[in-house]
Amino acid sequence: MKKGIFIALGMIMLSLTSCKKSESGNKNVIKSDSSGVVLADNGKVDSTIQYETDINGKKYVKTDYVYKATDGSLAKVVFNYDEETMSVRSNNKTFILKKVESKGNETTYEKMDMKATVKGDSLILDQGNNIIQLVKTKI
Repeated sequence: MKKGIFIALGMIMLSLTSCKKSESGNKNVIKSDSSGVVLADNGKVDSTIQYETDINGKKYVKTDYVYKATDGSLAKVVFNYDEETMSVRSNNKTFILKKVESKGNETTYEKMDMKATVKGDSLILDQGNNIIQLVKTKI
């Protein structure tokens, strides 16, 4: 009886001491720093945006999404909040547009004859007589 209690107590003590977790983690991983609060165009906190730190310690804010056009083609859109730009990549071409106006939940980006209007999950690209409507999608 005593032998069984000692064995059980020994097993419990062994399991408690072997389950220590290391709080330090991997020092080589670049961590996301969410100390800054970034507001969306509607004035609310945008939980999808976080500060990230590059190798040199510089903080930047970027988010990227995949948008789908009405014809089924896909475009990668990257919003760079530090530089106030938006880049659209489709068919191996990239267009970088500067933010020109933001009102409420609608933001307008432009470069030369190309204009992009972002409102919620929709993106409308206007280039001369060509208007392309895109919707944010999940792949």
